[in-house]
Amino acid sequence: MTLPDTMRAIEISSPGGPDVLTETTRPVPVPGPGQILIAVDHAGVNRPDALQRAGAYDPPKGASDLPGLECSGTVVATGPGVSRWHEGDKVCALLPGGGYAEYVVTPADHALRVPEGMEMAQAAALPETYFTVWTNVFERGGLKGGERFLVHGGTSGIGTTAIQLARTFGARVFATAGSDGKVTVCADLGAEAVNYRDTDWVKTMTDAGGADLILDMVGGDYINRNLRALADDGRLVQIAFLTGPKAEVNFAQVMVRRLTVTGSTLRPQSDLAKARIAQSLRDRVWPLLDAGTIGPVMDQVFDLADAAKAHMRMEAGDHIGKIVLRVR
Repeated sequence: MTLPDTMRAIEISSPGGPDVLTETTRPVPVPGPGQILIAVDHAGVNRPDALQRAGAYDPPKGASDLPGLECSGTVVATGPGVSRWHEGDKVCALLPGGGYAEYVVTPADHALRVPEGMEMAQAAALPETYFTVWTNVFERGGLKGGERFLVHGGTSGIGTTAIQLARTFGARVFATAGSDGKVTVCADLGAEAVNYRDTDWVKTMTDAGGADLILDMVGGDYINRNLRALADDGRLVQIAFLTGPKAEVNFAQVMVRRLTVTGSTLRPQSDLAKARIAQSLRDRVWPLLDAGTIGPVMDQVFDLADAAKAHMRMEAGDHIGKIVLRVR
Protein backbone atom coordinates (compact mmCIF):
# COMPACT_ATOMS: atom_id res chain seq x y z
CA MET A 1 0.00 0.00 0.00
CA THR A 2 1.32 3.43 -0.96
CA LEU A 3 1.13 5.81 1.98
CA PRO A 4 1.43 9.61 2.02
CA ASP A 5 4.50 11.24 3.49
CA THR A 6 2.53 13.63 5.70
CA MET A 7 -0.71 13.65 7.68
CA ARG A 8 -3.12 15.99 9.44
CA ALA A 9 -2.77 16.03 13.21
CA ILE A 10 -3.74 18.05 16.28
CA GLU A 11 -0.80 19.20 18.37
CA ILE A 12 -0.50 21.04 21.68
CA SER A 13 1.02 24.38 20.68
CA SER A 14 1.82 25.26 24.30
CA PRO A 15 0.46 24.19 27.69
CA GLY A 16 -2.96 25.67 28.34
CA GLY A 17 -6.69 25.46 27.72
CA PRO A 18 -8.53 23.80 24.83
CA ASP A 19 -7.60 26.65 22.46
CA VAL A 20 -3.96 25.46 22.38
CA LEU A 21 -5.02 22.41 20.35
CA THR A 22 -3.87 23.35 16.85
CA GLU A 23 -4.17 21.60 13.50
CA THR A 24 -0.79 20.85 11.96
CA THR A 25 0.98 18.63 9.43
CA ARG A 26 3.31 15.88 10.61
CA PRO A 27 5.27 13.08 8.90
CA VAL A 28 3.43 9.76 8.78
CA PRO A 29 5.07 7.56 11.45
CA VAL A 30 6.85 4.33 10.52
CA PRO A 31 6.13 1.16 12.54
CA GLY A 32 9.13 -0.30 14.30
CA PRO A 33 9.67 -3.88 15.48
CA GLY A 34 6.48 -5.30 16.99
CA GLN A 35 4.43 -2.27 15.96
CA ILE A 36 1.56 -1.62 13.55
CA LEU A 37 0.63 1.53 11.66
CA ILE A 38 -3.07 2.36 11.83
CA ALA A 39 -4.97 4.65 9.49
CA VAL A 40 -7.11 6.28 12.16
CA ASP A 41 -10.87 6.31 11.66
CA HIS A 42 -11.92 7.73 15.04
CA ALA A 43 -9.95 8.70 18.15
CA GLY A 44 -11.18 8.67 21.73
CA VAL A 45 -11.03 11.77 23.92
CA ASN A 46 -10.03 11.17 27.55
CA ARG A 47 -9.14 13.22 30.63
CA PRO A 48 -5.42 12.33 30.40
CA ASP A 49 -5.47 14.15 27.03
CA ALA A 50 -6.63 17.29 28.83
CA LEU A 51 -3.98 16.85 31.52
CA GLN A 52 -1.30 16.51 28.85
CA ARG A 53 -2.68 19.59 27.08
CA ALA A 54 -2.44 21.56 30.35
CA GLY A 55 1.18 20.51 30.85
CA ALA A 56 0.42 18.20 33.79
CA TYR A 57 0.94 14.78 32.17
CA ASP A 58 4.04 14.26 30.04
CA PRO A 59 3.98 11.42 27.49
CA PRO A 60 6.24 8.44 28.24
CA LYS A 61 9.74 8.36 26.79
CA GLY A 62 9.61 7.59 23.09
CA ALA A 63 5.87 8.24 22.72
CA SER A 64 4.38 10.78 20.33
CA ASP A 65 3.89 14.26 21.75
CA LEU A 66 0.46 14.37 20.06
CA PRO A 67 -2.50 13.67 22.36
CA GLY A 68 -4.75 10.65 21.94
CA LEU A 69 -4.61 7.35 23.83
CA GLU A 70 -7.05 5.20 21.81
CA CYS A 71 -8.38 4.86 18.30
CA SER A 72 -10.17 2.70 15.79
CA GLY A 73 -8.95 2.24 12.26
CA THR A 74 -7.36 0.01 9.63
CA VAL A 75 -3.92 -1.61 9.77
CA VAL A 76 -1.97 -0.23 6.80
CA ALA A 77 1.56 -1.41 7.63
CA THR A 78 3.31 -3.74 10.07
CA GLY A 79 6.77 -3.62 11.56
CA PRO A 80 9.25 -6.48 11.78
CA GLY A 81 8.10 -9.44 13.85
CA VAL A 82 4.35 -8.74 13.63
CA SER A 83 2.21 -11.76 12.74
CA ARG A 84 -1.04 -11.06 14.61
CA TRP A 85 -2.24 -8.35 12.20
CA HIS A 86 -2.21 -7.79 8.46
CA GLU A 87 -2.94 -4.89 6.11
CA GLY A 88 -6.67 -4.25 5.95
CA ASP A 89 -7.52 -5.55 9.44
CA LYS A 90 -10.03 -3.40 11.34
CA VAL A 91 -8.80 -2.76 14.87
CA CYS A 92 -9.20 -0.61 17.92
CA ALA A 93 -6.08 0.02 19.93
CA LEU A 94 -4.59 1.43 23.09
CA LEU A 95 -1.97 4.01 22.14
CA PRO A 96 1.07 5.47 23.91
CA GLY A 97 0.00 8.79 22.33
CA GLY A 98 -0.58 10.24 18.89
CA GLY A 99 -4.24 9.34 18.37
CA TYR A 100 -5.29 12.84 17.25
CA ALA A 101 -3.89 12.23 13.77
CA GLU A 102 -4.60 10.45 10.50
CA TYR A 103 -1.99 7.76 11.23
CA VAL A 104 -0.56 6.36 14.45
CA VAL A 105 1.79 3.56 15.52
CA THR A 106 1.27 1.31 18.51
CA PRO A 107 2.50 -2.09 19.73
CA ALA A 108 0.69 -4.83 17.82
CA ASP A 109 -0.24 -6.59 21.06
CA HIS A 110 -2.16 -3.52 22.26
CA ALA A 111 -4.67 -3.74 19.41
CA LEU A 112 -7.95 -5.68 19.46
CA ARG A 113 -10.28 -6.50 16.60
CA VAL A 114 -13.36 -4.33 16.21
CA PRO A 115 -16.24 -6.25 17.86
CA GLU A 116 -18.79 -7.83 15.56
CA GLY A 117 -21.35 -5.37 14.20
CA MET A 118 -19.82 -2.39 15.99
CA GLU A 119 -19.35 0.95 14.25
CA MET A 120 -15.86 2.44 14.18
CA ALA A 121 -16.89 5.46 16.26
CA GLN A 122 -17.99 3.12 19.04
CA ALA A 123 -14.89 0.95 18.71
CA ALA A 124 -12.68 4.00 19.28
CA ALA A 125 -14.37 4.43 22.67
CA LEU A 126 -13.33 0.99 23.94
CA PRO A 127 -9.58 0.64 24.61
CA GLU A 128 -8.72 3.27 27.23
CA THR A 129 -11.79 2.64 29.37
CA TYR A 130 -11.91 -1.14 29.05
CA PHE A 131 -8.18 -1.55 29.75
CA THR A 132 -8.54 0.75 32.77
CA VAL A 133 -11.69 -0.82 34.20
CA TRP A 134 -10.60 -4.41 33.67
CA THR A 135 -7.20 -4.03 35.29
CA ASN A 136 -8.39 -1.90 38.23
CA VAL A 137 -11.77 -3.45 39.04
CA PHE A 138 -11.17 -7.11 38.28
CA GLU A 139 -7.41 -7.66 38.47
CA ARG A 140 -6.17 -5.13 41.03
CA GLY A 141 -9.53 -4.75 42.82
CA GLY A 142 -10.44 -8.45 42.66
CA LEU A 143 -14.19 -7.90 42.23
CA LYS A 144 -16.21 -11.11 42.48
CA GLY A 145 -19.83 -11.98 41.85
CA GLY A 146 -22.07 -11.17 44.81
CA GLU A 147 -19.88 -8.35 46.10
CA ARG A 148 -21.00 -4.73 46.49
CA PHE A 149 -19.21 -2.36 44.12
CA LEU A 150 -19.32 1.45 44.09
CA VAL A 151 -18.08 3.58 41.20
CA HIS A 152 -17.98 7.36 41.34
CA GLY A 153 -18.75 9.39 38.22
CA GLY A 154 -21.14 6.75 36.99
CA THR A 155 -21.91 8.44 33.66
CA SER A 156 -18.29 8.96 32.62
CA GLY A 157 -16.70 6.63 30.12
CA ILE A 158 -15.06 4.76 33.00
CA GLY A 159 -18.28 4.76 35.03
CA THR A 160 -20.58 3.46 32.30
CA THR A 161 -18.07 0.73 31.45
CA ALA A 162 -17.53 -0.26 35.09
CA ILE A 163 -21.27 -0.47 35.81
CA GLN A 164 -21.89 -2.76 32.84
CA LEU A 165 -18.93 -5.06 33.44
CA ALA A 166 -19.52 -5.33 37.19
CA ARG A 167 -23.20 -6.15 36.67
CA THR A 168 -22.41 -8.69 33.96
CA PHE A 169 -19.98 -10.47 36.27
CA GLY A 170 -22.52 -10.66 39.07
CA ALA A 171 -21.77 -7.78 41.42
CA ARG A 172 -24.33 -5.52 43.10
CA VAL A 173 -23.44 -2.13 41.65
CA PHE A 174 -23.79 1.33 43.17
CA ALA A 175 -22.88 4.63 41.50
CA THR A 176 -22.76 8.34 42.20
CA ALA A 177 -23.66 11.01 39.65
CA GLY A 178 -24.16 14.78 39.63
CA SER A 179 -27.75 15.15 38.45
CA ASP A 180 -31.05 13.31 38.57
CA GLY A 181 -30.82 12.75 34.81
CA LYS A 182 -27.42 11.12 35.19
CA VAL A 183 -28.74 9.01 38.07
CA THR A 184 -31.39 7.69 35.68
CA VAL A 185 -28.73 6.77 33.11
CA CYS A 186 -26.78 4.82 35.76
CA ALA A 187 -29.96 3.06 36.88
CA ASP A 188 -30.76 2.09 33.30
CA LEU A 189 -27.31 0.48 33.07
CA GLY A 190 -27.99 -1.55 36.21
CA ALA A 191 -26.65 0.50 39.12
CA GLU A 192 -28.29 1.66 42.33
CA ALA A 193 -27.39 5.31 41.82
CA VAL A 194 -27.57 8.45 43.95
CA ASN A 195 -27.13 12.15 43.23
CA TYR A 196 -24.08 13.09 45.27
CA ARG A 197 -25.22 16.73 45.39
CA ASP A 198 -28.22 15.97 47.62
CA THR A 199 -27.66 12.46 48.98
CA ASP A 200 -25.15 11.15 51.54
CA TRP A 201 -23.65 8.32 49.50
CA VAL A 202 -21.55 7.16 52.46
CA LYS A 203 -24.76 6.45 54.39
CA THR A 204 -26.23 4.76 51.32
CA MET A 205 -23.29 2.37 51.25
CA THR A 206 -23.10 1.72 54.99
CA ASP A 207 -26.85 1.06 55.09
CA ALA A 208 -26.28 -1.53 52.33
CA GLY A 209 -23.54 -3.23 54.34
CA GLY A 210 -20.57 -1.30 52.99
CA ALA A 211 -18.78 -1.52 49.66
CA ASP A 212 -16.48 -4.44 49.07
CA LEU A 213 -14.78 -2.42 46.34
CA ILE A 214 -14.79 1.28 45.40
CA LEU A 215 -13.38 2.68 42.16
CA ASP A 216 -12.63 6.38 42.59
CA MET A 217 -11.27 9.11 40.35
CA VAL A 218 -12.26 12.06 42.55
CA GLY A 219 -9.75 11.97 45.41
CA GLY A 220 -9.54 14.91 47.82
CA ASP A 221 -12.16 14.72 50.56
CA TYR A 222 -13.61 11.61 48.92
CA ILE A 223 -10.65 9.58 50.15
CA ASN A 224 -11.75 9.54 53.80
CA ARG A 225 -15.40 9.21 52.82
CA ASN A 226 -14.52 6.21 50.67
CA LEU A 227 -12.77 4.54 53.58
CA ARG A 228 -15.85 5.05 55.77
CA ALA A 229 -18.07 3.62 53.03
CA LEU A 230 -16.06 0.39 52.74
CA ALA A 231 -17.10 -2.85 54.39
CA ASP A 232 -14.56 -4.62 56.58
CA ASP A 233 -11.89 -6.16 54.32
CA GLY A 234 -12.98 -3.72 51.58
CA ARG A 235 -10.73 -2.36 48.84
CA LEU A 236 -10.35 1.18 47.51
CA VAL A 237 -8.82 1.55 44.04
CA GLN A 238 -7.77 5.08 43.09
CA ILE A 239 -7.32 5.88 39.37
CA ALA A 240 -7.38 9.71 39.28
CA PHE A 241 -7.62 12.81 41.48
CA LEU A 242 -10.07 15.31 40.02
CA THR A 243 -10.17 17.28 43.29
CA GLY A 244 -6.61 16.64 44.48
CA PRO A 245 -4.27 13.81 45.50
CA LYS A 246 -3.85 14.66 49.17
CA ALA A 247 -5.83 13.81 52.31
CA GLU A 248 -5.10 13.31 55.99
CA VAL A 249 -6.00 9.71 56.78
CA ASN A 250 -6.23 7.90 60.11
CA PHE A 251 -4.67 4.58 59.16
CA ALA A 252 -5.88 2.94 62.35
CA GLN A 253 -9.17 2.23 60.56
CA VAL A 254 -7.25 0.63 57.70
CA MET A 255 -5.57 -1.71 60.18
CA VAL A 256 -8.55 -2.48 62.40
CA ARG A 257 -10.97 -3.04 59.51
CA ARG A 258 -8.34 -4.73 57.28
CA LEU A 259 -8.87 -2.32 54.40
CA THR A 260 -6.80 -2.26 51.20
CA VAL A 261 -5.91 1.02 49.49
CA THR A 262 -4.33 0.75 46.05
CA GLY A 263 -4.41 2.39 42.64
CA SER A 264 -2.77 2.60 39.27
CA THR A 265 -2.28 4.60 36.11
CA LEU A 266 -2.35 2.90 32.73
CA ARG A 267 -0.12 4.91 30.43
CA PRO A 268 3.23 4.45 32.25
CA GLN A 269 2.87 0.66 32.50
CA SER A 270 5.13 -1.55 30.41
CA ASP A 271 4.21 -2.74 26.95
CA LEU A 272 4.14 -6.30 28.33
CA ALA A 273 1.71 -5.36 31.10
CA LYS A 274 -0.64 -3.73 28.59
CA ALA A 275 -0.35 -6.74 26.28
CA ARG A 276 -1.43 -8.99 29.15
CA ILE A 277 -4.46 -6.78 29.82
CA ALA A 278 -5.34 -6.94 26.12
CA GLN A 279 -5.22 -10.73 26.22
CA SER A 280 -7.53 -10.82 29.23
CA LEU A 281 -9.97 -8.56 27.39
CA ARG A 282 -9.84 -10.83 24.31
CA ASP A 283 -10.66 -13.83 26.45
CA ARG A 284 -13.18 -12.43 28.92
CA VAL A 285 -14.75 -9.24 27.55
CA TRP A 286 -14.69 -9.25 23.75
CA PRO A 287 -17.21 -12.14 23.53
CA LEU A 288 -19.61 -9.95 25.55
CA LEU A 289 -19.10 -7.05 23.14
CA ASP A 290 -19.61 -9.36 20.15
CA ALA A 291 -22.90 -10.54 21.65
CA GLY A 292 -24.07 -6.99 22.43
CA THR A 293 -24.35 -7.84 26.13
CA ILE A 294 -22.34 -4.72 26.93
CA GLY A 295 -21.18 -1.76 24.84
CA PRO A 296 -19.87 1.79 24.97
CA VAL A 297 -22.21 4.61 25.94
CA MET A 298 -21.60 7.37 23.41
CA ASP A 299 -21.90 11.10 24.05
CA GLN A 300 -20.84 13.09 21.00
CA VAL A 301 -18.65 12.85 17.89
CA PHE A 302 -16.57 15.87 16.84
CA ASP A 303 -14.48 16.35 13.72
CA LEU A 304 -10.72 16.19 14.25
CA ALA A 305 -10.45 19.92 13.54
CA ASP A 306 -12.88 20.53 16.42
CA ALA A 307 -10.71 18.83 19.06
CA ALA A 308 -10.83 22.00 21.18
CA LYS A 309 -14.63 21.82 21.26
CA ALA A 310 -14.41 18.16 22.28
CA HIS A 311 -12.15 19.10 25.20
CA MET A 312 -14.51 21.88 26.25
CA ARG A 313 -17.38 19.40 26.21
CA MET A 314 -15.45 16.96 28.37
CA GLU A 315 -14.24 19.53 30.87
CA ALA A 316 -17.71 21.06 31.28
CA GLY A 317 -18.74 17.75 32.87
CA ASP A 318 -22.12 17.53 31.15
CA HIS A 319 -21.26 14.60 28.89
CA ILE A 320 -22.63 11.11 29.37
CA GLY A 321 -20.34 8.36 28.13
CA LYS A 322 -17.58 8.75 25.58
CA ILE A 323 -16.54 11.63 23.35
CA VAL A 324 -14.67 10.76 20.14
CA LEU A 325 -13.10 12.55 17.20
CA ARG A 326 -13.95 11.68 13.60
CA VAL A 327 -10.62 11.60 11.75
CA ARG A 328 -11.67 10.21 8.35
